[in-house]
Formats: sequence, structure tokens, C-alpha cells
Amino acid sequence: MAVDEKKSRSFVSIVAVKVQGVTEPPELLNMRIHMHIIRCHLRAPRFFEPQGRKGEREEKMSTDVGFSGDETAPFFGFIGASAALVFSCMGAAYGTAKSGVGVASMGVMRPELVMKSIVPVVMAGVLGIYGLIIAVIISTGINPKAKPYYLFDGYAHLSSGLACGLAGLSAGMAIGIVGDAGVRANAQQPKLFVGMILILIFAEALALYGLIVGIILSSRAGQSRGE
Repeated sequence: MAVDEKKSRSFVSIVAVKVQGVTEPPELLNMRIHMHIIRCHLRAPRFFEPQGRKGEREEKMSTDVGFSGDETAPFFGFIGASAALVFSCMGAAYGTAKSGVGVASMGVMRPELVMKSIVPVVMAGVLGIYGLIIAVIISTGINPKAKPYYLFDGYAHLSSGLACGLAGLSAGMAIGIVGDAGVRANAQQPKLFVGMILILIFAEALALYGLIVGIILSSRAGQSRGE
């Protein structure tokens, strides 16, 4: 052992002298060489690991993560569900507030027409239900523990939520403006009531188009895994 140690020290001292004029002590250089060998050994891939043990480790890692598929895909799905509900409720809130202001102003002079002029408020409130339906459909479709959830599914749910939410927002703005002006005009000319209802129906149809397209897009979510 003493002879081997002496040989290794002499070898290290020779290396220390020949490598670009290194003046470190042989013991310190020997320690650095051993540390470098250990680092290389730790970084080296395990080529001879048994296949069964490797499969068990991968299975354990997938179980620890808690779901299968792309890790960022649920982010887009949840954003789509939130967008469907938030934008639809924004449109419903604007339509309700704008129409409610018109109903309140008209009710001061013609209180008997208040219940008849409440139609725009009701139609604006329905827009929030459309967003709620799409949000529930999307949220129930995001279950990575039961089935894989890929980026295709997340993008489909995101587009579904945006289609329904933005359509509901635009419809709510139209219903609010038409309802405010319509109930005021109806107080002065009752014959305008039927025309106001028709305009409100066509404005409501915009949100209905968004709901239909949102349902179709959300149903495309499972096609990436062959469902």
C-alpha cells in the first residue's frame, strides 16, 4: 500500500509539473482529480440499468405527477372555462345595467309599463347561462387522472370558451343599448314594442351562435387521443 501511494503521489507530482506550470501541492491536485472522476461518474447515464427497474421508476414518476399528457395543457383549458363565464357575465351585466337604467327612467312617467319593459333585462340575464354551460362542459372535460390531456385538447377548450364568452359580451352590449332606447321609446309610442322585441331577439341570437360553436369546439377535445 505504501509503495502504491508513493507511486500515485509521484505520478501526480509529475502531472502537476508538466501541466502548464501548475505549482499546487500533489495532495491537493490528487484530491481534485478524484473529485473530477466522481463528478463524471455521477453525470454518466446508467446504460446497464435493468429494464424492469427503469420501467418501475418511470411509472412511479408518472404517478407522482398525478396526471398524464402535457403539463401545460390544463392551463389553456381552465383559461377557456374562465373566459366563457367571465365574458358572458360581463355582457349580461352590461345589458342588465343599461336596460335597467332605461326601465327606471321610463317607470317614473309610466309605471304601468315597467313589467312589460322588463324583457330586455331578462334577455340580458340569459347570456350568463350560456357561459355557465360552456364553463361546466370544459371543466368536466379536464380530468388528466382519468385520461390523457394534450395541448390539442387545451387549445380546443380555450377556443370554445373564447367563442362563447366574446359572443355573449357582444350580444350583451347590443341588448343593453337597444333595451335602453327601446323602453324609453315604448313609453311614448306603444307600437314600437314589437319592433324592440325583434331587435332584442336578433341580438340574443349572436350569443346563441357562440354557444353552438363553443359546444362543437369542446366536443373536438378528445380527437387527439382517438375518441
